[in-house]
Order: sequence, then C-alpha cells, then structure tokens
Amino acid sequence: MDTETYISILQSQLEKAKNQSNAIPMKKYMKEHFEYLGVKSPERKLILAEFLKEHGLPHISALPLVIKKLWDLPYREYQYFAMAIAEKSIKKVNNDFLPTIEYMILQKSWWDTVDYVAGSIAGGYFKRFPEFIPDCTNDWSASNDMWLNRSAILYQLKYGKNTNKDHLANYILPHTESKEFFIQKAIGWSLRQYSKTDPEWVREFISTQPLAPLSVREGLKWLNK
Repeated sequence: MDTETYISILQSQLEKAKNQSNAIPMKKYMKEHFEYLGVKSPERKLILAEFLKEHGLPHISALPLVIKKLWDLPYREYQYFAMAIAEKSIKKVNNDFLPTIEYMILQKSWWDTVDYVAGSIAGGYFKRFPEFIPDCTNDWSASNDMWLNRSAILYQLKYGKNTNKDHLANYILPHTESKEFFIQKAIGWSLRQYSKTDPEWVREFISTQPLAPLSVREGLKWLNK
C-alpha cells in the first residue's frame, strides 16, 4: 500500500469518531494552540489498534514520510497517531531516523508531543544507537530551542538503572538559571524520575546545585513522602 492510501484510510477512520463536544475542551486544555477532532485517548488507541491489525505498521523505509505527512495534518490527533506509530516501530528503525525525531520535536512543539517524543521515541532510539548520544544530545542541550533543551534533559526518563548520571547532570546544569517554566519543570521531572533508582544521588545533587524552586519541589516530590 502506498503512503497516501495508508494515511487516507487512517484519516477516514479517525474522522468518523469526530466529537465536537470533546474538541472544545481539548483545545482549551492545550491553550488554544491546536485544533482537535475531539477523539480522546482511549478511543484513539482502539482506532489505531484496529487499523494496525488490518494494515500493519508502515515499512521502515516509508516511516519518515508517513510521520511527516501525519504531522502536517491540521488536527492534533494526527500527531498523536504519528508518535504512536513511531514508538511501535522504534526497535526496527535505521540509524538515519534521527532527523525524523528532531522534526517531531521542532514542529508544532508543545509539551504533549515533545515529552512523548523525548522519553519514548528518542529514548528508544538512543538505546539502539548509543553512539549518537553525545554529539546529538550535546547539540540539543546547547541549542537556542527550548524544546531541544528539554528533550536532552528528558530522553533518559525510562532508563532507570541504565541512566547515565553524568549525562543527566550535564544536561541539567547549563539550564539551572533558565526562567522557562518548561525547562525548570523538566529538570525537576528528570530528577524525580531518577530518584526511584538512586534517591541518594538525587538528594545530593539537589542540595549542591543552584536549582530553581520549581525544580527542587518536583525533584524531591517522591523523596519527601
């Protein structure tokens, strides 16, 4: 099946579930940044599961184009579908998938997509191709783009005991003076998540670094229970 047909079938199945009464509050929740069909997460998952059961994932060679075409569609649910397809394919992608990951981070950027891409897609990609971590994530951390900075901080969210503490610290420290809410929140979130694995390291890091109050509160949330 060609890419256009694949996306057209997916579009038709999703748009059958359009619900304007859901779309209005969903758009409001995202600060009016995006238009919505009004298809909530549980129903989206069912639609995607049925679609994939019948049509499968796109061939790896077509995956970047499928993702970009879905990303360019006007309703936010299509970006969610693109991310889900990318995550389900991440164990098969080639090492040239990184530009597609960066496209998802940089286009139509907001926390709902960036956090998913960073933790579930970029994180999975770097597990397969760790040789790309230093150059890529160093560039993300040094970028003038806040969402790339946030992605560098968050890509290890699901790594647990395999978290590279040096990388975590190195991507937090350049941004401790940031006034951006999304950066301060990401710092705290990454520390909170790692506190499940190494609480003492997190406590010491927080106590010795000039973190914003928001980052400290978030980082200590599970340790202060």
